[in-house]
Amino acid sequence: MRYYEVEARAVYRRVVREGWTQWNEVFEGGGGFADFPNRGFLEGVVGELAVGGRVLEYGCGTGPAACFLAGLGFRVDAVDLIPEAIALAERFAEELGVRVNFGVQDVCRWPAEVETRYDVVLDSFCLQNIVLDEDRAAVFRGVRDRLLPGGRYLISTALYDEDRGYGEEFRYDAVTGICYRGELPYRRHLRPAALRAELVAAGFEVLSFSGNNLVCARG
Repeated sequence: MRYYEVEARAVYRRVVREGWTQWNEVFEGGGGFADFPNRGFLEGVVGELAVGGRVLEYGCGTGPAACFLAGLGFRVDAVDLIPEAIALAERFAEELGVRVNFGVQDVCRWPAEVETRYDVVLDSFCLQNIVLDEDRAAVFRGVRDRLLPGGRYLISTALYDEDRGYGEEFRYDAVTGICYRGELPYRRHLRPAALRAELVAAGFEVLSFSGNNLVCARG
């Protein structure tokens, strides 16, 4: 089991057990399925996107952002590593009456063959859980391969916060931005300049960067 699977499997087992609707409720509570962390960001940028375009969300969890965009008329594919999350996502989409093509996929191991290219690729607070350099590089390559010319790569991610308390079981490496839980890679909390540089090196142009949210294009 890869390092990024361990917590994810435990979290979604708890979501199912407690009758919750999304990852965020485990850590911060929340107001239900529609109250997802990057909703305000998506509402702010959706006017710049072509309604009806194709969207790929990776690390979609139980699908709140995917369902939101599908409800606005986008054609949405959404993938997550954890089957329990996808099962919930399919249920919630059916209850909302929206159409999303959900699937189970490890985005650090994209299929070599690219079947579909997208107007938008969306990351809703997944990237900080992809910690190691080689895994992040694989994610970025997959995004570039799947993003249409002129498309947008939308990222919402947790960044370094000097006020964040990690606790005694965690160790933060300020050089790499990696937080370890014991010996296990846990999070990658980069400073804004470091994340921007990483994305540029991966072949993206950062068009806007506000708070935890970025709009990127293929460079």
